[in-house]
Formats: sequence, structure tokens, C-alpha cells
Amino acid sequence: MRDLLRFGRADRSFLARWFWTVDRPLLFLLLALMGFGLIAVAAASPAAAVRLSDAGTKLPALHFLERQMIWMPMGLLLMLGVSMLEKATARRVALMGFLLALLALLAVPFAGVEKNGAMRWLQLPGFQLQPVEFLKPLFAIATAWLLAARFDDRSLPVIQLSAAMLGILVVLLALQPDFGQAALLVGVWLAQAALAGLPLALMIGAVALGLVGLALAYATNPHVARRIDGFLHGEGDTYQVDRALDCFRAGGLFGTGPGDGTAKFRLPEAQTDYVFAVIGEEFGAIACFALALLYLVIMIRVVLQLVEEDDPFTLIAGTGLVVQFTGQAFINMSVNLALAPAKGMTLPFVSYGGSSYLACALGMGLLLALTRRNRHVHTSPYLKVQPA
Repeated sequence: MRDLLRFGRADRSFLARWFWTVDRPLLFLLLALMGFGLIAVAAASPAAAVRLSDAGTKLPALHFLERQMIWMPMGLLLMLGVSMLEKATARRVALMGFLLALLALLAVPFAGVEKNGAMRWLQLPGFQLQPVEFLKPLFAIATAWLLAARFDDRSLPVIQLSAAMLGILVVLLALQPDFGQAALLVGVWLAQAALAGLPLALMIGAVALGLVGLALAYATNPHVARRIDGFLHGEGDTYQVDRALDCFRAGGLFGTGPGDGTAKFRLPEAQTDYVFAVIGEEFGAIACFALALLYLVIMIRVVLQLVEEDDPFTLIAGTGLVVQFTGQAFINMSVNLALAPAKGMTLPFVSYGGSSYLACALGMGLLLALTRRNRHVHTSPYLKVQPA
């Protein structure tokens, strides 16, 4: 295996070309995050198995870890496979995928599965698919494709078109309801539109419009009102976040030790939305800080690569993908620490789940594919090829 990774620069095989052009530091950071995720799911699995077992069926203690051991290699293969695509091919695949994900999202109100008061999933053979998870990274590519056209012709109404597309998605997500994912998409669009030259006045207007939409959701949707009231005033059902804080208190700086946590057994969604709290209990605040730092380093690595990028599409798409990935991570961690209202959002590559894991793998595979050929300009013979 070691010999397979010793590609010489004169080796022009497909794998050698990929190895010398892919962002290897970013790839290794993502692999480290995947490994951290397996440890976290192993810690959360016994608590989740106990909570989700019923009188007639008792789940094995490592049930969720065993299933994650299926999703993890699938996600790894997906990420590596997508990262090997040429930029033009990756863009075409992403645009076609966006249309499919949009159709799946449109089908949710009619054929969706309800869970915890929300209808966000489609039932497929063997598992449930959450279309918005795949839509998020593909949306970043679709909007980048539109917005990049503005660099060739500033008269094109691409900002208006992308904003209209965003508006349609926000409405569809509000019907589920899933305001957390809608807010994340808005944040991705704002970052990309700013790079495309969105005037400051219009950006302020977009933020104001989002706040108005949030106020309307608070006034008309009891689910949203309960979440916001619980966050601001401690009113209503705050059981989840209270139990998450119990986990952090029990863990302290260094944690109780792997498998020794007890507060996690009272924590709902320990394997998904609140896995960060499980990490806090069993591995301590230092491990939580290290995980947050890992996401931050991933973001910085991508930004450092993009600042030297001269292709508008790659710049805008890469920005959207990293904002979506790390933004979701910091939202999840903020919710666990009671710094934001509950969102029902997973921790990328760490939380248990099929849709979220594969969608994260797709997004990071696209990021690795789009940023190939942008490093080692003076050392790699393959970077002489003109970008697609």
C-alpha cells in the first residue's frame, strides 16, 4: 500500500495525476475528521440504543456504530471518486444533481415521512433520504455557475435569478418546516453574492428581509416560536439543551473517559444533533475545542487556496461549499452549547446518519475536485493543462 502512494512526478497515470493535483493537506484534514466521527458515534451509540429500544426490541449497544461503519466507507469512496473528476465534469454532475435534489425536495410535501413534527424525509428501500442534505452542496455549485457569468457580462440578471432560486428553496423548506437549513442556504448565498459584486445596500436589504421572514415565522409557526422562546427566555421545552449542558458539566476539561459517561443516557438524539455534547462528557472540553479547531483549520485551508484563485466559478463555488460545511458545524456546536436555538442540524462527518454523511462527502469531494490544479504551479507538470 505504501508503494502505491509513492507516485513519481513523471508518472502520468490517472491516480498519479490526481495525487499531485489534489489538495492533500485538505484531504488529510477531512480524513482526520472522519476518524474523529467514528469515535464520537461509538461513544454515543449505547445511549442512543437504550433510548430508541422499545419493550419488544432491544437494540445492540453498538448498533449505530455498526451502521456508521457502512456509511463511512461509502462516504469516503464517494468523496475520493468525486474529487477525481475534472472541473468541467464535476460542474455538470453537480448541476444535474441539483435538479434531481430539487425534484426530491418538491416531492417531500406529497410523499414525505413525518418525524418529530416535521416532514423532511423520503422513505427509500432500507433508509430514509433527506433531500435538503444533498441540495446544500449542489446549491452552492448551481449559484456559483450563475453568479460567475456576471464576470463576463455584468448586465446579466444572475444575482436576481439566483435570489429567486434561493427564495423557492426557502419556501419549500419553510413548509417542512426546516428554518435552520433555510438560514444556512441564505448565508451561503450571501457569501457567494458578495463575491459576485452584490452591492452593500442590497446585502443589507437581504439581511433585513431575512429578519422580517424570521419574525413572520415566529408569529405564525408555533414550532419556531417555541424554539426561540426557549433560547431567549428559557420558556417551553428546553429539555434537550438542558441535558446537553449536563453532559458538558459532567465532562469538565478532560472528560469522564470513553464509555464512562452517564449523562448521555438522558440526552435525546445523542448520536445525531447532540453528539458534540457526548464528546464533551466523555472526552472533555479540550477535545471539543480540538474538534472546533479542526473545522476552523479546514476553513482556513480552503480560504488560503481560494485567495490565489483566478477562476470566478471556482472562487464562488469553493466559498459556498466551505461556508456551508463549516457553517453547519458551528451552528450545531452553538446549539449544543445553548448559544443558538435548536435547529435539528447534524455535525458534518461526526454525527451519525446516511443522508448527512454522504451529502458531506459529496460536497467535500466537489471542493477537492474544483480546487485541483491550483497548487504547485511551478512543480507539477499536470498544472500546465488549461482549466476547463
